[in-house]
Amino acid sequence: MLTFTITAADHCRQVESFLHNLLPGASRGYLQKLIRSGHLLQNGLPPAAAALLQLHDVVTLKESGRTAALLGKGRPAVDMLYEDDCLAVVNKEPGRPVHTTAEDAGKDLVTLGESYLERRGTPCKLRPVNRLDRGTSGAVILAKSPTMAGIMGRFIRESGLGKIYLAVVAGELPAEGEIDLPLEGKESLTRYRRLLQGNGAAVAAVWPVTGRTHQIRKHFSACCHPIVGDMRYGGELVKGLGGHALHAFAVSFPHPLTAAAMTVYAPLPPGMLSLLEQTAGEQWQQLLAAMTALPIACSPEDQP
Repeated sequence: MLTFTITAADHCRQVESFLHNLLPGASRGYLQKLIRSGHLLQNGLPPAAAALLQLHDVVTLKESGRTAALLGKGRPAVDMLYEDDCLAVVNKEPGRPVHTTAEDAGKDLVTLGESYLERRGTPCKLRPVNRLDRGTSGAVILAKSPTMAGIMGRFIRESGLGKIYLAVVAGELPAEGEIDLPLEGKESLTRYRRLLQGNGAAVAAVWPVTGRTHQIRKHFSACCHPIVGDMRYGGELVKGLGGHALHAFAVSFPHPLTAAAMTVYAPLPPGMLSLLEQTAGEQWQQLLAAMTALPIACSPEDQP
């Protein structure tokens, strides 16, 4: 039996994503078979594929010749949060652009994802469904065909994605609130809930109700609470962060084929984990626990 204790790096990772990173060469069918058959246990019990792992959870996997052959020597080049024949949801690291740029040719998320799939023997062209700024980390949805990209694009235009962001912002932040400030000449609304107030900075869960360019960054800057590390909008540089302290923590949407409701979570990158631990101090584990209870949408009635 193989045994793994969950660290902060995999806190809020879903079971199937953990298994994918553990056995990067395995097909999704095989991963699901391991979960359905009870060969993988979370704290001694069989979990659902979408179950969230939490700090200090113990995951055990029944050892076999096949699993031994599939075990990776390290984490794969792409942090795959969810994958099927239609979509891949990838955890983008801070500092990496979604699309190729002149100064970062070949280092963008799309190229990295396509190279990874090709090396694995399942090549396809990827099309981003949602986009994150270069400095923002977290969940990016990539469609595997023009048809799937069209279906997802139509859904976003008509209904929008459900999103939760986590941010570290400067100053003393109110317990909760709304930032209702037009951007690009259009109505723009951001809701937030403070999870923790540290010394000179706060950790907040953020729900962008509208989707304007740089909305969260601009809104918090306008309220004199710039995102830590976001020098473009008044934040201070933090070494080792790799970008700014804004992370697309969860995204929800109906599956383009089955219409089944899906929510995919993205664990925090190392630099932001370190920043959150410094900000939280003795409240570090309480902060991690609070992350698992966040709603995918936040209306005024949801505010505490």
